[in-house]
Amino acid sequence: MRLARVRHPNMHLQNILGPQASSHLRLMGMALLWGASWPSGRMVAQHMPPLAASGLRFVLAALVLLVWLYAVGGMAGLKHWSPKRWLGMVAAATTGVFGYAACFLSGLQYLPASKAALVITLNPVLTLLLAVWIFQERINRSIALGMVLAALGAVLVISHGDPVQLLAGGLGHGELLILGCVACWVSYTLIGRAILAGVDALSTTAVTASIGAVMLMVASLVVEGPQGMAKAVDAGLPAWGALLFLAWGSTALAYAWYFDGVKALGAGAASGYITLVPVIGVACSALWLGEQVDASMLAGGAMAIVGTAVMNWGRRPPRKPAAAAAR
Repeated sequence: MRLARVRHPNMHLQNILGPQASSHLRLMGMALLWGASWPSGRMVAQHMPPLAASGLRFVLAALVLLVWLYAVGGMAGLKHWSPKRWLGMVAAATTGVFGYAACFLSGLQYLPASKAALVITLNPVLTLLLAVWIFQERINRSIALGMVLAALGAVLVISHGDPVQLLAGGLGHGELLILGCVACWVSYTLIGRAILAGVDALSTTAVTASIGAVMLMVASLVVEGPQGMAKAVDAGLPAWGALLFLAWGSTALAYAWYFDGVKALGAGAASGYITLVPVIGVACSALWLGEQVDASMLAGGAMAIVGTAVMNWGRRPPRKPAAAAAR
């Protein structure tokens, strides 16, 4: 008598997401945390100076990450890093921590969180194009179609359904600052891909967060003065609750998950999940801050989701014929 084969639940996930299901699930969690960071960042930006708040965010995140790194015995490995690797970490911290964080909270002083989040849909498009050029990552028609859909969705939402009016009206300070986030994050992703060989995601995240925290604190003292930090400390419980979420959820945990995805799947595939961040950000902003969601946002968000699905489907390796697999 034959016994029925018991299928482990993870086997279903592997069938849907492929053999690297755990990396895909971490990237989905990253998208949720980063999507929620936009309304949280808007709350912080309305009550704290941007550089002081960014500095405190990464100081808090770095403390958790360094304790985590010490607990798993990762501190000893830092002694063996070459000067070239440390320079790479400084470059990653400058772009992905200092530059991104400063533009992030500064931009949210001018723009609603939902609109700012949707600009980030441009991240995977630029990252993929540069990854193809620099790292020779694979691209095909399905991947290209997915990225085009995502980019068109971003344009549709940002322009409120009228791209011509967007071009005619130009870009304000808020839009330019959030586009600065895009430029910094693309640079961070590609630098991370270049320096990840032989470096685990936790070490990379802990070191870059620590270096970036020092940069942000110094910039806050120079630009905002001591009163900037004093104002941030006295901002109140709601703002501090949002800041702690940014530090420990959207920074410490989400950054580690993102770097794990870059290492396991490649820069283009990992950045593709960022396409989901604007959709989640719009939904959270509507629920938490009462920001308006119109038809163009819904249509653009749907295009972003479809674009991400098409892109990830295009990245799956082709299935082997049944006859070949049975050999």
